[in-house]
Amino acid sequence: MRILNLPEIRRTLVYSEIVDLMRGAVIAQFRGECETPMPMHLDIAAEQAEVHMKSSYRRGGRYFAMKVASTFPANVRRGLPTGNGMMLLVSAETGEPVALLADAGHLTDVRTAAAAAMVARELGRKDRALGTVGTGVQARLQAQMHAAILDLEEIWIWGRDPARAEDCRRDLRTLLPGAKVEIAASPREIAQRTRLIVTATASRAALLMAGDLQAGTHISAVGSDAPGKQELDPGILRRAALLLVDSRRQCEKLGELQHVPSEWKRACEIGEFCLAPAAVSPDAITVCDFTGLGVEDLYIAEYCFERSL
Repeated sequence: MRILNLPEIRRTLVYSEIVDLMRGAVIAQFRGECETPMPMHLDIAAEQAEVHMKSSYRRGGRYFAMKVASTFPANVRRGLPTGNGMMLLVSAETGEPVALLADAGHLTDVRTAAAAAMVARELGRKDRALGTVGTGVQARLQAQMHAAILDLEEIWIWGRDPARAEDCRRDLRTLLPGAKVEIAASPREIAQRTRLIVTATASRAALLMAGDLQAGTHISAVGSDAPGKQELDPGILRRAALLLVDSRRQCEKLGELQHVPSEWKRACEIGEFCLAPAAVSPDAITVCDFTGLGVEDLYIAEYCFERSL
Protein backbone atom coordinates (compact mmCIF):
# COMPACT_ATOMS: atom_id res chain seq x y z
CA MET A 1 0.00 0.00 0.00
CA ARG A 2 1.33 3.40 -0.97
CA ILE A 3 1.09 6.31 1.43
CA LEU A 4 0.73 9.74 -0.15
CA ASN A 5 1.43 12.66 2.15
CA LEU A 6 -0.03 16.13 1.80
CA PRO A 7 2.84 17.79 -0.13
CA GLU A 8 2.77 14.97 -2.69
CA ILE A 9 -1.02 15.19 -2.94
CA ARG A 10 -0.92 18.95 -3.48
CA ARG A 11 1.48 18.49 -6.41
CA THR A 12 -1.06 16.34 -8.26
CA LEU A 13 -3.91 18.86 -8.13
CA VAL A 14 -4.89 20.98 -11.13
CA TYR A 15 -7.94 22.98 -10.10
CA SER A 16 -9.50 23.32 -13.56
CA GLU A 17 -9.27 19.55 -14.01
CA ILE A 18 -10.93 18.91 -10.64
CA VAL A 19 -13.87 21.12 -11.60
CA ASP A 20 -14.39 18.84 -14.63
CA LEU A 21 -13.88 15.79 -12.42
CA MET A 22 -16.72 16.82 -10.11
CA ARG A 23 -19.07 17.14 -13.07
CA GLY A 24 -18.35 13.52 -13.97
CA ALA A 25 -18.86 12.44 -10.36
CA VAL A 26 -22.32 13.99 -9.94
CA ILE A 27 -23.46 12.69 -13.31
CA ALA A 28 -22.34 9.15 -12.43
CA GLN A 29 -24.18 9.46 -9.11
CA PHE A 30 -27.39 10.65 -10.78
CA ARG A 31 -27.26 7.89 -13.38
CA GLY A 32 -27.18 5.29 -10.62
CA GLU A 33 -23.71 4.05 -11.56
CA CYS A 34 -22.38 4.28 -8.00
CA GLU A 35 -22.90 2.58 -4.69
CA THR A 36 -22.82 5.55 -2.32
CA PRO A 37 -24.24 4.87 1.15
CA MET A 38 -25.46 7.65 3.42
CA PRO A 39 -22.65 9.36 5.34
CA MET A 40 -21.85 8.41 8.93
CA HIS A 41 -21.38 11.10 11.56
CA LEU A 42 -19.72 11.09 14.95
CA ASP A 43 -20.06 13.92 17.44
CA ILE A 44 -17.15 14.32 19.88
CA ALA A 45 -19.05 16.29 22.49
CA ALA A 46 -16.10 16.97 24.78
CA GLU A 47 -14.40 18.89 21.96
CA GLN A 48 -17.54 20.16 20.20
CA ALA A 49 -16.09 18.32 17.23
CA GLU A 50 -17.59 16.33 14.39
CA VAL A 51 -16.30 13.49 12.23
CA HIS A 52 -17.79 12.57 8.84
CA MET A 53 -17.24 9.22 7.11
CA LYS A 54 -18.17 8.67 3.46
CA SER A 55 -17.57 5.97 0.87
CA SER A 56 -18.41 5.06 -2.71
CA TYR A 57 -17.82 2.53 -5.47
CA ARG A 58 -18.47 3.13 -9.16
CA ARG A 59 -19.62 -0.10 -10.77
CA GLY A 60 -16.94 -1.36 -13.14
CA GLY A 61 -14.31 0.83 -11.46
CA ARG A 62 -10.95 -0.38 -10.18
CA TYR A 63 -11.30 0.99 -6.65
CA PHE A 64 -13.65 1.92 -3.88
CA ALA A 65 -12.91 4.71 -1.44
CA MET A 66 -13.47 5.38 2.24
CA LYS A 67 -12.98 8.85 3.70
CA VAL A 68 -12.76 10.29 7.20
CA ALA A 69 -12.91 14.07 7.63
CA SER A 70 -13.03 15.84 10.97
CA THR A 71 -13.47 19.33 12.37
CA PHE A 72 -12.10 20.18 15.82
CA PRO A 73 -12.83 23.88 16.49
CA ALA A 74 -10.74 24.00 19.68
CA ASN A 75 -7.61 23.39 17.61
CA VAL A 76 -7.53 27.12 16.91
CA ARG A 77 -6.25 27.84 20.41
CA ARG A 78 -3.89 24.87 20.17
CA GLY A 79 -2.27 26.33 17.10
CA LEU A 80 -3.44 23.36 15.01
CA PRO A 81 -5.62 23.19 11.89
CA THR A 82 -9.29 22.70 12.72
CA GLY A 83 -9.77 20.26 9.84
CA ASN A 84 -8.15 16.87 9.35
CA GLY A 85 -8.77 13.56 7.66
CA MET A 86 -7.63 10.91 5.23
CA MET A 87 -8.85 8.81 2.30
CA LEU A 88 -8.31 5.10 1.73
CA LEU A 89 -8.36 3.74 -1.81
CA VAL A 90 -9.02 -0.02 -2.00
CA SER A 91 -8.91 -2.50 -4.87
CA ALA A 92 -12.44 -3.38 -5.99
CA GLU A 93 -11.08 -6.69 -7.30
CA THR A 94 -9.25 -8.06 -4.27
CA GLY A 95 -10.22 -5.80 -1.36
CA GLU A 96 -6.57 -4.97 -0.75
CA PRO A 97 -5.73 -1.40 0.33
CA VAL A 98 -3.97 0.34 -2.55
CA ALA A 99 -3.25 3.81 -1.21
CA LEU A 100 -3.66 5.85 1.95
CA LEU A 101 -4.00 9.52 1.10
CA ALA A 102 -2.92 11.35 4.25
CA ASP A 103 -4.44 14.60 3.03
CA ALA A 104 -5.32 16.20 6.40
CA GLY A 105 -8.79 16.86 4.98
CA HIS A 106 -7.44 18.90 2.05
CA LEU A 107 -9.04 16.78 -0.67
CA THR A 108 -12.45 17.13 0.96
CA ASP A 109 -12.01 20.90 0.98
CA VAL A 110 -10.82 20.96 -2.63
CA ARG A 111 -13.58 18.79 -4.05
CA THR A 112 -16.21 20.83 -2.14
CA ALA A 113 -14.97 24.09 -3.65
CA ALA A 114 -14.63 22.51 -7.09
CA ALA A 115 -18.21 21.24 -7.02
CA ALA A 116 -19.55 24.71 -6.21
CA ALA A 117 -17.47 26.29 -8.99
CA MET A 118 -18.68 23.61 -11.39
CA VAL A 119 -22.31 24.49 -10.65
CA ALA A 120 -21.61 28.18 -11.25
CA ARG A 121 -20.11 27.24 -14.61
CA GLU A 122 -23.04 24.98 -15.50
CA LEU A 123 -25.41 27.84 -14.72
CA GLY A 124 -23.48 30.05 -17.14
CA ARG A 125 -22.54 32.60 -14.48
CA LYS A 126 -20.37 35.50 -15.67
CA ASP A 127 -19.96 37.24 -12.33
CA ARG A 128 -17.01 39.51 -11.62
CA ALA A 129 -17.68 39.54 -7.86
CA LEU A 130 -17.88 36.65 -5.38
CA GLY A 131 -19.17 36.80 -1.81
CA THR A 132 -18.27 34.25 0.86
CA VAL A 133 -20.02 33.88 4.20
CA GLY A 134 -17.28 32.27 6.28
CA THR A 135 -13.54 32.95 6.44
CA GLY A 136 -12.00 29.51 6.90
CA VAL A 137 -10.08 27.23 4.54
CA GLN A 138 -13.19 26.73 2.42
CA ALA A 139 -13.54 30.48 1.80
CA ARG A 140 -10.01 30.59 0.43
CA LEU A 141 -10.53 27.56 -1.81
CA GLN A 142 -13.91 28.76 -3.03
CA ALA A 143 -12.32 32.01 -4.18
CA GLN A 144 -9.50 30.13 -5.93
CA MET A 145 -11.81 27.65 -7.64
CA HIS A 146 -14.23 30.31 -8.81
CA ALA A 147 -11.30 32.40 -10.05
CA ALA A 148 -10.33 29.41 -12.21
CA ILE A 149 -13.63 29.68 -14.12
CA LEU A 150 -14.53 33.38 -13.77
CA ASP A 151 -12.75 36.70 -14.25
CA LEU A 152 -13.15 37.77 -10.63
CA GLU A 153 -12.44 41.41 -9.88
CA GLU A 154 -13.90 41.59 -6.35
CA ILE A 155 -14.17 39.16 -3.45
CA TRP A 156 -16.25 40.07 -0.41
CA ILE A 157 -15.91 38.03 2.78
CA TRP A 158 -17.69 37.97 6.12
CA GLY A 159 -16.91 36.07 9.31
CA ARG A 160 -17.82 36.33 12.98
CA ASP A 161 -14.20 36.73 14.10
CA PRO A 162 -12.65 39.99 12.82
CA ALA A 163 -9.09 38.68 13.25
CA ARG A 164 -9.80 35.55 11.20
CA ALA A 165 -11.54 37.67 8.57
CA GLU A 166 -8.45 39.86 8.29
CA ASP A 167 -6.24 36.76 7.98
CA CYS A 168 -8.48 35.49 5.20
CA ARG A 169 -8.35 38.81 3.38
CA ARG A 170 -4.56 38.88 3.60
CA ASP A 171 -4.29 35.32 2.26
CA LEU A 172 -6.68 35.96 -0.62
CA ARG A 173 -4.83 39.10 -1.64
CA THR A 174 -1.72 36.93 -1.96
CA LEU A 175 -3.47 34.02 -3.67
CA LEU A 176 -5.46 36.21 -6.09
CA PRO A 177 -3.51 39.44 -6.51
CA GLY A 178 -5.69 40.54 -9.42
CA ALA A 179 -8.83 40.79 -7.31
CA LYS A 180 -9.87 43.37 -4.75
CA VAL A 181 -10.65 41.65 -1.44
CA GLU A 182 -12.88 43.40 1.08
CA ILE A 183 -14.45 42.49 4.44
CA ALA A 184 -18.22 42.97 4.73
CA ALA A 185 -19.86 44.09 7.97
CA SER A 186 -22.58 41.43 7.78
CA PRO A 187 -23.99 38.62 5.61
CA ARG A 188 -26.57 41.16 4.47
CA GLU A 189 -23.80 43.34 3.04
CA ILE A 190 -22.43 40.29 1.19
CA ALA A 191 -25.85 39.93 -0.45
CA GLN A 192 -25.92 43.64 -1.32
CA ARG A 193 -22.44 43.62 -2.84
CA THR A 194 -22.56 40.37 -4.83
CA ARG A 195 -24.91 38.11 -6.78
CA LEU A 196 -22.73 35.00 -6.53
CA ILE A 197 -22.49 33.83 -2.92
CA VAL A 198 -20.99 30.83 -1.16
CA THR A 199 -21.92 30.06 2.45
CA ALA A 200 -19.28 27.95 4.19
CA THR A 201 -19.85 27.96 7.94
CA ALA A 202 -20.89 25.54 10.68
CA SER A 203 -23.88 27.71 11.58
CA ARG A 204 -27.03 26.30 13.16
CA ALA A 205 -29.13 29.37 12.44
CA ALA A 206 -29.87 31.22 9.22
CA LEU A 207 -27.28 33.82 8.23
CA LEU A 208 -28.63 34.95 4.85
CA MET A 209 -32.20 36.23 4.68
CA ALA A 210 -34.52 36.06 1.68
CA GLY A 211 -35.21 39.80 1.80
CA ASP A 212 -31.51 40.63 1.51
CA LEU A 213 -30.95 39.02 -1.90
CA GLN A 214 -30.69 40.86 -5.18
CA ALA A 215 -32.48 39.61 -8.28
CA GLY A 216 -30.30 37.16 -10.19
CA THR A 217 -28.43 35.86 -7.14
CA HIS A 218 -27.02 32.35 -7.00
CA ILE A 219 -26.10 30.79 -3.64
CA SER A 220 -23.99 27.70 -3.12
CA ALA A 221 -24.60 26.54 0.45
CA VAL A 222 -21.83 24.13 1.45
CA GLY A 223 -21.81 24.43 5.24
CA SER A 224 -24.96 22.52 6.15
CA ASP A 225 -23.90 18.87 6.08
CA ALA A 226 -25.32 17.45 9.32
CA PRO A 227 -28.64 17.44 11.20
CA GLY A 228 -29.40 20.83 12.74
CA LYS A 229 -27.01 22.88 10.60
CA GLN A 230 -28.44 25.84 8.72
CA GLU A 231 -27.09 28.87 6.85
CA LEU A 232 -30.07 30.01 4.76
CA ASP A 233 -33.44 31.47 5.64
CA PRO A 234 -36.02 28.85 4.54
CA GLY A 235 -37.66 31.64 2.54
CA ILE A 236 -34.66 31.61 0.20
CA LEU A 237 -35.31 28.01 -0.81
CA ARG A 238 -39.02 28.73 -1.24
CA ARG A 239 -38.22 31.77 -3.38
CA ALA A 240 -35.63 30.00 -5.55
CA ALA A 241 -36.70 29.46 -9.14
CA LEU A 242 -34.16 26.63 -9.33
CA LEU A 243 -33.26 24.50 -6.31
CA LEU A 244 -30.31 22.19 -6.95
CA VAL A 245 -29.07 19.51 -4.55
CA ASP A 246 -26.10 17.17 -4.74
CA SER A 247 -28.31 14.36 -3.38
CA ARG A 248 -32.00 14.61 -2.56
CA ARG A 249 -31.62 11.74 -0.10
CA GLN A 250 -28.76 13.42 1.75
CA CYS A 251 -30.02 17.00 1.59
CA GLU A 252 -33.40 16.19 3.11
CA LYS A 253 -31.59 14.87 6.20
CA LEU A 254 -28.36 16.85 6.33
CA GLY A 255 -28.58 19.95 4.14
CA GLU A 256 -30.61 23.15 3.94
CA LEU A 257 -33.48 21.08 2.60
CA GLN A 258 -33.98 19.52 6.06
CA HIS A 259 -35.52 22.83 7.16
CA VAL A 260 -37.88 23.11 4.17
CA PRO A 261 -39.26 19.62 3.49
CA SER A 262 -42.07 21.14 1.43
CA GLU A 263 -39.53 21.92 -1.35
CA TRP A 264 -38.18 18.36 -1.63
CA LYS A 265 -40.28 17.36 -4.64
CA ARG A 266 -39.01 20.19 -6.83
CA ALA A 267 -35.34 19.79 -5.88
CA CYS A 268 -33.22 18.82 -8.89
CA GLU A 269 -30.00 16.85 -8.48
CA ILE A 270 -26.90 18.52 -9.93
CA GLY A 271 -26.13 15.54 -12.15
CA GLU A 272 -29.58 15.72 -13.70
CA PHE A 273 -29.16 19.45 -14.34
CA CYS A 274 -25.78 18.89 -15.99
CA LEU A 275 -27.33 16.39 -18.40
CA ALA A 276 -30.44 18.47 -19.14
CA PRO A 277 -30.01 22.12 -18.09
CA ALA A 278 -33.18 24.05 -17.44
CA ALA A 279 -33.51 27.61 -18.68
CA VAL A 280 -33.40 30.14 -15.84
CA SER A 281 -34.33 33.82 -16.04
CA PRO A 282 -31.41 36.23 -15.48
CA ASP A 283 -33.38 37.74 -12.58
CA ALA A 284 -34.12 34.41 -10.91
CA ILE A 285 -32.80 33.35 -7.52
CA THR A 286 -31.01 29.99 -7.70
CA VAL A 287 -29.71 27.85 -4.84
CA CYS A 288 -27.51 24.78 -4.68
CA ASP A 289 -27.57 22.73 -1.48
CA PHE A 290 -24.35 20.74 -0.98
CA THR A 291 -23.86 17.98 1.59
CA GLY A 292 -20.80 16.37 -0.04
CA LEU A 293 -20.88 13.03 -1.86
CA GLY A 294 -18.79 9.93 -1.29
CA VAL A 295 -18.48 9.61 -5.06
CA GLU A 296 -16.71 12.98 -5.15
CA ASP A 297 -14.19 11.58 -2.67
CA LEU A 298 -13.76 8.48 -4.83
CA TYR A 299 -13.14 10.51 -7.97
CA ILE A 300 -10.59 12.83 -6.41
CA ALA A 301 -8.79 9.98 -4.61
CA GLU A 302 -8.49 8.06 -7.89
CA TYR A 303 -7.30 11.21 -9.63
CA CYS A 304 -4.55 11.88 -7.08
CA PHE A 305 -3.38 8.29 -6.92
CA GLU A 306 -3.18 7.82 -10.68
CA ARG A 307 -1.42 11.16 -11.23
CA SER A 308 1.11 10.27 -8.55
CA LEU A 309 2.20 7.05 -10.24
